[in-house]
Amino acid sequence: MTLYEPRWLTESEQDAWYAWRRMFPLVNAEIARDLGRDSTLSEADYDVLSVLGSTEGHRMRISALAVLMQWSRSRLSHQLTRMEQRGIVRREEVACDGRGAEVVLTEAGIATIMTAAPLHVESVRRHLIDALTPAQLRTLAEIGETLRERLGVTRKT
Repeated sequence: MTLYEPRWLTESEQDAWYAWRRMFPLVNAEIARDLGRDSTLSEADYDVLSVLGSTEGHRMRISALAVLMQWSRSRLSHQLTRMEQRGIVRREEVACDGRGAEVVLTEAGIATIMTAAPLHVESVRRHLIDALTPAQLRTLAEIGETLRERLGVTRKT
């Protein structure tokens, strides 16, 4: 016996839920497949490189990067270790306070993201952007913002 009566999904709500469940992994898999083929980067590699590539000095405190990416410190640490071994990032102590560490793109990392980004954005266009009308894109962006706010996730600045 349940303590409350479940709010079952209506037919239209169920259609939306199933569409989300089918759409997200399919689109993501296509884009990830292209990324690996075009640049040999994983999604995680690209996520880290693209965030660092958009910051001043191509660096960020590791703790701030973990929060921004919604990753555990452990997951990020393991990812950074793999990327350090390939020479595309390095960790440095924070010069001004000595308490924290930053992750910094190396020259090879900058070159890697500059080569990968145009191919990646073309894949995003092919598998998502160009498949939708401008009105659908606006709706998708609004949905994303609504869910981000509801879940209490801060925007990337």
